Amino acid sequence: MSVLVQDAPSVWNSLRGLICIYKPAGISCFSIRKTLTGKITSELCEMNCRPPEKRVFIEGDDTTKKLTVRIDTNYADHPLVVGPRYQPRDFKCVWVNYLGKNTSGVQLYGIKDGTKVAHKLNKLYPLRTYRIKGQLGFSTDTFFTDGKVIEKAKFNRINRPMIDRWCAAMQASHQTKMFEMCGVDLQSQAAYELAVKGPLRPSQSDIPVIYSVKCVEFKSPDFTIEVQCINENELYLMTLIHQLGYKLHSSATCTQIQCIRYTVFTVEDALLRKHWTLQNIIDNLSKCNKTVEKYKDLLDSPHLVNVNVNDDSNSNELNVVNR
Repeated sequence: MSVLVQDAPSVWNSLRGLICIYKPAGISCFSIRKTLTGKITSELCEMNCRPPEKRVFIEGDDTTKKLTVRIDTNYADHPLVVGPRYQPRDFKCVWVNYLGKNTSGVQLYGIKDGTKVAHKLNKLYPLRTYRIKGQLGFSTDTFFTDGKVIEKAKFNRINRPMIDRWCAAMQASHQTKMFEMCGVDLQSQAAYELAVKGPLRPSQSDIPVIYSVKCVEFKSPDFTIEVQCINENELYLMTLIHQLGYKLHSSATCTQIQCIRYTVFTVEDALLRKHWTLQNIIDNLSKCNKTVEKYKDLLDSPHLVNVNVNDDSNSNELNVVNR
């Protein structure tokens, strides 16, 4: 698909919606937003922009004599005076899902009117899927491989089934905890009715919940786990790897975090850094807008049961909101 209109104002007006990019590791979201807005505005300025406005000049020494009227360029509106027609500070752009500096993967950005959709998605707390790589044998003070090594341990006895058992125990623990927050017995009819409605989630956005965790690769000392969760952050995901090593009576450190899915958007929908050009951004924006329209009902109601956490753990009152 190519940009048929080379008129910058027309292209500017069409930049409305969501774009999906692949965030590289080692770069902050603020830097990526600055890069995107700078790239878009610089390429817009290279297109056919609006010419400077005209100004009417009335010239003459005496009002009793005939005056001359001429129309010339208004230099107060000239790009050489006021700057480029399109500047990053005039471009409204927000991210939907925040990814830490060490995290790579799928990230959505709302452009102009797409910021409304971005805020709406952010409030829904949709499911995210990560692939986290770890290495056995040592741990650092930052839980990431770039930190200072503070502990070393043997790992020769650790195998794939041991990691699988830890993943199953972690997943079951989180599922059980969600039913406990509802104040219902896991073996009761009320728990079954909740499970039929869909996954449970806390009403507070600061409580991480894991819905699925499994080991997808193991080549000692390196391993990879896949986590489906909400309300997570980078530090929490790195802590999972550290906790895995501790539970297996060894040490482990996170070496890579990759977001491979955000709601219905996957890595196949994301633009690589080398493709962050105006042409590719327009094509991706059109594709993402069609995806949002196609899954509008799913995005409006992500099949999650919102759980209001009760302070009284002994309460048996069922307190949920069905979304």
